[in-house]
Amino acid sequence: MKHAGRVVIITGAAGGIGRALVDVLAADQDTIVAVDLPGSGVFELARDLGEQHLGLECDVSREGDILALYGRVEAQFGQIDVLINNAAVGPNVAATVDTDVDAFRRRLAVNLIGPFLMAREAARRMRPGGAIVNVASMSGVASNPRRHAYAASKAGLISLTKSLACEWASRGIRVTAVAPGCVRTPMTAELERAGKMDLSAMRRRVPMGRMARPDEIARAVRFLASAQAHYVTGSVLAVDGGWMSFNQPGDACPEVEGVPLSELSCPAQRADARVVLVTGGANGIGAAVARRFAANGDTVVIADKDRTAATLLAALLGGKNIAKSVDVAVEAEVVALFEELRERFGGVDILVNGASVVDTFVAGIEQMPADIERVLHVNLTGAFICAREAIKAMRPGGVILNLGSINSFLPFAPRHAYGASKAAMDMLTRCMAAELGPAGIRTATVAPGYIRTPAISELAKTGHIDLATIGRRIPLGRMGRPEDVADAAFFLASSDASYINGSILYVDGGWTAFGDAGNASELYDECFAEAGV
Repeated sequence: MKHAGRVVIITGAAGGIGRALVDVLAADQDTIVAVDLPGSGVFELARDLGEQHLGLECDVSREGDILALYGRVEAQFGQIDVLINNAAVGPNVAATVDTDVDAFRRRLAVNLIGPFLMAREAARRMRPGGAIVNVASMSGVASNPRRHAYAASKAGLISLTKSLACEWASRGIRVTAVAPGCVRTPMTAELERAGKMDLSAMRRRVPMGRMARPDEIARAVRFLASAQAHYVTGSVLAVDGGWMSFNQPGDACPEVEGVPLSELSCPAQRADARVVLVTGGANGIGAAVARRFAANGDTVVIADKDRTAATLLAALLGGKNIAKSVDVAVEAEVVALFEELRERFGGVDILVNGASVVDTFVAGIEQMPADIERVLHVNLTGAFICAREAIKAMRPGGVILNLGSINSFLPFAPRHAYGASKAAMDMLTRCMAAELGPAGIRTATVAPGYIRTPAISELAKTGHIDLATIGRRIPLGRMGRPEDVADAAFFLASSDASYINGSILYVDGGWTAFGDAGNASELYDECFAEAGV
C-alpha cells in the first residue's frame, strides 16, 4: 500500500549505532524497516516501535536475502525513501600473517558488497528525492595496524559513496556517508573485554576527551538524509571528535578518571537564545546564514564592511539582531567588536567566519604580491583574528564555523590566492579542533560549491565563467542556493553535531566527488531555468 510518510530502511538495526538510528528516525515519525541478522531481536525491536514499523531478518552478504527483503518492503509500503547502510562486521584485530582469508572475505561481503547490493536495489525503486547514507568509519580514512579487511572495506565504502552519488544524481538520488570515530557500542565493549582495545587510551587520543554516543552518529545521519541536505551528495562527514585533526605524539586530551558523563547520555540542551556572530553577513551566503539562525530565535550580529546592507538586514530580521560595520582584516576593529559583544551579551556562542574576497582574473605570472596579500588578509588572517577573539569570549559548548570552498580540494586557476586561503582556512579549522577540543569548543568547515549568488551572476555576465560548463560539471545538474549552505552551517553549530570537530562538509552538489572525464550531468538546461539565466 502507498505510505504517507518516509519509509526508511536501516540495516544492522538491532544494536549500537543501528538502534540509535531507529530511535532517532522513528521519533521523526518516519516508518522504520529495521533489518538485522536472524536471532538479533529485530522482530521484537520493530514490534515495540509500533504496528506501522517492520522488522526483517536478513544477511546482507546474501543477495537472495536482499532481493527477498526488497520484495517484502515494496509489497507492504509501495515506496522506499531512505536507505541507511549500517550493518557491519567489526575488525578481527589480528596480524596479517594470522588473518584467515575467509575472515577477510566475510568483512568485504558484509561491509562493502552488501551495502552495494542494498543500494542497488534501493535505487531501482526510489523516486527523485531519495537518499542513501552509508555508515563508513574513520578506519576507512586513517590506517590502523591489524584491521586490514575492516579498514579496506570502509575505504571501499567511502569510494562507493562518491561514485554512486555521481551516477545516481541524475535520478534525483543523493548518496552520502558518515565516518564515525570511536563510538561507545557493544562492539567496542566486546573488543575491550577481549583485551583488543584500551578505551582509556582511545579517549586520550580524541581532542574532545571522550568516545561518541551512538545517538551522535544517528543525528549526523539524520541530517544527511534530510531535505536540509538536498545539495549535499558524495560528501563524507567525519564524526570523530577531532581524532583526524590531531597529528602529533602524545595525548590529545588529558585523561579523565572514569567514563565522561557526556559519553553515557546526552547533556541537557540549552533553551535560551545563542549569540551568533556572522562575518560577511550582509549579502549572499552570509546573509542566508544570518537569516537561518535568526529564524531559530538566536541573536545574530551581522558584521560586514557594507554597513548599509548589514543595517537593512538586521532591521528586517528584527528582535535583538544587530549590524556592525567591521573590516575583519583590521585587528583593532575586530578586537573592539568583541569587547563590545562581551559587554553587551556576556560573550559569543557561535562564530561564522564568512567574510571573503576573491582574486581578480589575472594570470599568475602577472599577479603581484599585493594581489595575493589582499585576499589572504581578509579570508585567512581576518578569520584567524576573529577566531582568536571569539575563543576569549566563548564558554564550553562554543562553535567556530569557517566558510571554506570546493577550491580547498580542487583549486581553480587563476584564482590562486583564493584557493590557497580556503585550503589554509580548512587547516586552521583542524588545528583549532585539536587545540580547543579539550576546552569544549568545536570547529568545522562548510565548503560550498557553486552557489547561486549575485557574485556568480556577475562573473557570468562579465564572461569569466561559463554557466553551461559549470552546470554540466555538477552531478546534481544545478547550482546550489545560499540557503543550502545556511542549513549546513546551522546543523554543524547545533547539538545534533556535538561530536563533529575539525570536519569539513562539502555542500557542492557532488562537485568534489566527480573524478571522471567529460560531463557529470546532462541536467544543465534545468539548472539555467531555475537560475533564470
